[in-house]
Amino acid sequence: MADRPSRPAPVLFAVTLGVAVFTVLPMLVSVTAGLVDNYSSGLAGGLTTRWLVQVWSLYGATAWHSIALALGCVAATLLIGVPCAYALARSRSRAARAFEELLTLPVAVPGLATALALILAYGEWRAFRSSFAFIFVGHLVFTLPFMVRTVAAAFEREELVSLEEAARSLGASFAQRFLGVLVPAVAPAIVAGSLMVFTLSIGEFNLTWMLHTPLTRTLPVGLADSYASMRLEVGSAYTLVFFIVVLPALWAMQAVAAWLGPRESTRPAVRGAAA
Repeated sequence: MADRPSRPAPVLFAVTLGVAVFTVLPMLVSVTAGLVDNYSSGLAGGLTTRWLVQVWSLYGATAWHSIALALGCVAATLLIGVPCAYALARSRSRAARAFEELLTLPVAVPGLATALALILAYGEWRAFRSSFAFIFVGHLVFTLPFMVRTVAAAFEREELVSLEEAARSLGASFAQRFLGVLVPAVAPAIVAGSLMVFTLSIGEFNLTWMLHTPLTRTLPVGLADSYASMRLEVGSAYTLVFFIVVLPALWAMQAVAAWLGPRESTRPAVRGAAA
């Protein structure tokens, strides 16, 4: 008897569709509210872009601040987190395990508590306290564990351990093994970690709200300010600006991850054939 093609159960499809609509609908309503002349009148009042123009004139700088902070976090976590992930993946000592647990504490502790600790420790350095570097340090402390955990799991794969040993036996130096063999092999994990760091940094509010000054606002802080002090249409237009700024960057990073995935999956076979 020929196998019949599997079909999704109608109930599961309906549940999935319902969850998707329930999740997306509030965002669509919020975006629409930023494009109408008056939210109480709805679409009948006509569409307008004046709220977007007002938001950009008042808060446009916060978009560049958030993008710069997020990209800075990605760069810093790559430089610090990837070597750290390798060290933790190869070490079996108790000190390494203790350090790994200590590294993940900022994830478990509320952002406000982390921000308060930074203020108590470094708040007396006034130039540092009033700069974006202070917020950057907070974001780095918060996002670094995600890069380290993601990449460390990739470094722990048995085939990579064997590949590294083979490269060592052929006389490759540590730099050659790390940069020429291991880093390319875990590139999809690095891109996934970068995507996670970027999204967490650009959307972080609790820690940033505690650390920011009137001159160092970011997108989430500006969004909260617009909702609290402006018309509903302005706050909704700010949400649309947030999507316009963030989504292209996320799509680009996801495209890079999807492009690297198939390429990296074929490399072990290519190496084996070459050997």
